[in-house]
Amino acid sequence: MNILIIGSGAREHAVARAFQRSSQNPKLFCFGSSNNPGIKKLCVGYETGKIADPESVLKFALNNKIDLTFIGPEAPLSTGVADILWKNNIPCVGPKQKHAQLESSKGFTRDLQTKYNIPGAPKFKRLFDLSEAENFLHQLGEGNYVIKADGLMGGKGVKVAGDHLHNFDEALAYCQELITVGSPFVIEEKFIGQEFSLMSFCDGTNLTHMPVVQDHKRAFEGDFGPNTGGMGTYSDANHLLPFLNENDLTEAQAINQATADALRAKFGEGYKGILYGGFMITKDGVKLIEYNARLGDPEAMNVLAILESDFVALCQAIVNGNLTQNHTRFSHQATVCKYAVPEGYPDNPIKNQKINTEGVVNQEQLYFASVDERTDGLYEIGSRTVAVVGIADTIYEAEKIAEEEINKITGPLFHRKDIGTKELIAKRVEMMKTVR
Repeated sequence: MNILIIGSGAREHAVARAFQRSSQNPKLFCFGSSNNPGIKKLCVGYETGKIADPESVLKFALNNKIDLTFIGPEAPLSTGVADILWKNNIPCVGPKQKHAQLESSKGFTRDLQTKYNIPGAPKFKRLFDLSEAENFLHQLGEGNYVIKADGLMGGKGVKVAGDHLHNFDEALAYCQELITVGSPFVIEEKFIGQEFSLMSFCDGTNLTHMPVVQDHKRAFEGDFGPNTGGMGTYSDANHLLPFLNENDLTEAQAINQATADALRAKFGEGYKGILYGGFMITKDGVKLIEYNARLGDPEAMNVLAILESDFVALCQAIVNGNLTQNHTRFSHQATVCKYAVPEGYPDNPIKNQKINTEGVVNQEQLYFASVDERTDGLYEIGSRTVAVVGIADTIYEAEKIAEEEINKITGPLFHRKDIGTKELIAKRVEMMKTVR
């Protein structure tokens, strides 16, 4: 079987490894945007090009007689890569363009929640007018709002009152910035609580769920600094998180199921791929922050590292519409993923500097991201560079492994030392006790 992976980041490296472990021994191909040495090593065919251009992807798929495609990043989903592949009888794990609006348009998601009575929605308005924005901000009240660009912004288009916006003037300035670049936006009421990610496999009707993960968006320790694509993540051995209970999980799973049902009702066709809900647990229960239409990065590394079932069979069940819980088994271990990123990241990252990962002991849990392999070695190219995952019986043991490993990577890089530590998790547990 010939399987095509679209994308060349750490998430796609984790996907390639999961496919490689299958007893079906698939031949792997990759169409990426850079030369990822980790993925390249696992593939029989590898090409770089415009991954969000449907025709380029189709040409590569047809030339290599691809039987199944897995789309990693959001950009190809938003441009209709899945649509063109299905039209040419190439099954695809990754939603069609209309379904991918869940991620490419914040307003689409909120309208869907409203129309189909999906729980967990805030008060919100879709806007492209400064005076309307000002009125709604005043309605919500000082410090009680979030402003979201309506399109894809690489995880950096959301600004939260109190964290990024310190008064109405700053909020209006951000609205004006979005209007100037032609981006509609959504203003929502701000939730108070702890964030978590629940990703579900979806075959159009049936959902099976992955272990819950917590991401860390802020660049610096203690949750300071600008937002990033995610500096690291952890999951617990019981597939919950220390501040969540079973009821919280049940609520989040029900929201994902209701969303899948709503998409099928709206379009007369089911969503096939990964439905990734970004949630917050609040004093009023679980709330939906946003959806992504693909595996999270770094979350993919946490969950795929402990996937026990056959990933090829799982993806076949998604495209064939016969997904069951038997396809989705994970070991009961904790994971901690940490990203090494270029100095200056995210605002002014240094680029084209050499790095060395040879000191990492467990190369199987080393994931290459924004790197380029050249004749004289490995170079960081400006975004999150390389990730490591620690796996153990507890989060704290997994954190020690991840921290030891990431410190063996050399080059002008930094990482967050606090992800998965007792101190940071204790703060989050205490915060939730207060909130509840």
